[in-house]
Amino acid sequence: MINKELFIEHRIIMTPGPVEADPRVLRAMTHPIIGQFDPDFLKIMDQTMIMGREIFQTKNKWTYAIVGTARSGMEAILFSIIKPNEKVYVPIFGRFGHLIAEIAKRAQGNVHTSEKPLGEVYSFEELKREIDTFTPKVVAIVHGESSTGMMQPLEELGRYCRKKNIILVVDNVATLAGAPFYTDEWCIDAVASGSQKCLAMPAGLSLITYNERVEKIIMERQKIEQGLDITSQNEDMILTNYLDLSQLQEYWGEKRLNHHTEATSMLYALYEAYRLTLQEGLAERIARHALNKKALMAGLKAMGLSTFGDLNHQMPTISCVNIPKGADDAQIRDDLVKHYNIEIAPGFGSLKGKVWRIGALGYSSRKQNILIFLGALETLLLYHHVDIKPGKAVFAALDVYHQAT
Repeated sequence: MINKELFIEHRIIMTPGPVEADPRVLRAMTHPIIGQFDPDFLKIMDQTMIMGREIFQTKNKWTYAIVGTARSGMEAILFSIIKPNEKVYVPIFGRFGHLIAEIAKRAQGNVHTSEKPLGEVYSFEELKREIDTFTPKVVAIVHGESSTGMMQPLEELGRYCRKKNIILVVDNVATLAGAPFYTDEWCIDAVASGSQKCLAMPAGLSLITYNERVEKIIMERQKIEQGLDITSQNEDMILTNYLDLSQLQEYWGEKRLNHHTEATSMLYALYEAYRLTLQEGLAERIARHALNKKALMAGLKAMGLSTFGDLNHQMPTISCVNIPKGADDAQIRDDLVKHYNIEIAPGFGSLKGKVWRIGALGYSSRKQNILIFLGALETLLLYHHVDIKPGKAVFAALDVYHQAT
């Protein structure tokens, strides 16, 4: 029996990720495969590093991609810089802070955590107090927490960590190219991001950058695998091979170490995603995300729905909305897919059944998506006899767009 041809119907993806891939990125992935040491491919690698520095707002030499989904970058950084029993502080304000803490523990770090109620972020004074008490070598924190829609201020934290000679590691998976983020200006030592959010690529790459402070730690632990260098020995070697930054950077650098087989088509996609971001303009892309967030919030508010969490620290890319009384979480989400081909996401953990997580990232962050979604959600809530204010949501969003022109 021969299976039928694979066909996936188009979806309007308004989840926190993955998002709709830009058609130009998908087209770039259809170019012919060439070898990972082909001179033309090496040029593509070098060009993605140059473009990546502009997008991360950094001068870091080491700004490159790891083959793996977004969390692989955080895992690579933490495993590469944390030695057994070294002190790591992880401030948690949602699911992905817990993930960072688990990765740090698996790297055999001595991990200290603090936790904020969901929907809140930390003040600098709270972070400073924990740092002064615990005196960590590393602080690792999320910038945009997609489980709650909250965005953590980092400027003061970065300056303080630098003053104290602490390595600051940041997860900006859900904010890179969608919210202001300044790696060097904010004194951030290492950043891990992902391809499947504001860059409008498929999932499959983690994008990282790190400075000379981090490179020094990594190179002190370098051990090249035996099949490539039989003389290489290091008792403090990094406790992973695949995510060993001391070897990965040798592939991306002048030595071109044959560490792994590169995901050729994904690098084509990254090249095009970076190029399109810079063609649009980084500031303009960030402004587009902010405008669509404003229109979405205006529409939801006009409908009578409320936003979850601290309104002063909302991500411009992901919104958590309180599910209105009388609405069936799964029923509404299922109907959005069934009748409108629109996907939104449920809440995690204690927020499951209490919030919807609505993303407007990358190619999904478009005016028509916002307007179609608002109309669809309003119709379904009315159909299921949920008490909302009808006929106002799309008009409110249109007012936002009109005032912006």
